[in-house]
Amino acid sequence: MRLNMKLAQRAGLAIFALWFPLAAVAGEAVPVAEDPVLEQRMIALSEDLRCLVCQNESLAGSRAELAQDLRQEIRDQLRAGKSDKEVINYLTQRYGDFVLYKPPLKPLTWLLWFGPFVLLIGAAGGFYLYLKRRGARLAGESLSAEEKQRVEALLRNNGNES
Repeated sequence: MRLNMKLAQRAGLAIFALWFPLAAVAGEAVPVAEDPVLEQRMIALSEDLRCLVCQNESLAGSRAELAQDLRQEIRDQLRAGKSDKEVINYLTQRYGDFVLYKPPLKPLTWLLWFGPFVLLIGAAGGFYLYLKRRGARLAGESLSAEEKQRVEALLRNNGNES
């Protein structure tokens, strides 16, 4: 009797040990759309939108709770008959141009578009000035007659003297 109890406990533990890793691999359930065409539109729209939480991931690929809410909001608006442009306008009015992966070129987004190039040019200019000043500083320094003699003596002896 006691042997059967231990055997049952070991079998249960083995089943749990084999089942547990499967739970860790399980993915998030994909919501089944009532209208597959509407779902495809929502996915296409959310690919061009930035997740406001992750910031470097599309709304379609994000698992953040806010991203799920925004995808649901997009579905609701598409069901209401709004066009893709109207949905994007709604989201940009609510969250700003940051929500777009490709923000429009306008004065408010100039820094976003041109900032990296300005920083690159500034860094290259700074590096050029640094090298120019360093070269001028090194050119101004020369060895005295005594230092030149010491260098020549060291080179002749090739470091043999201790």
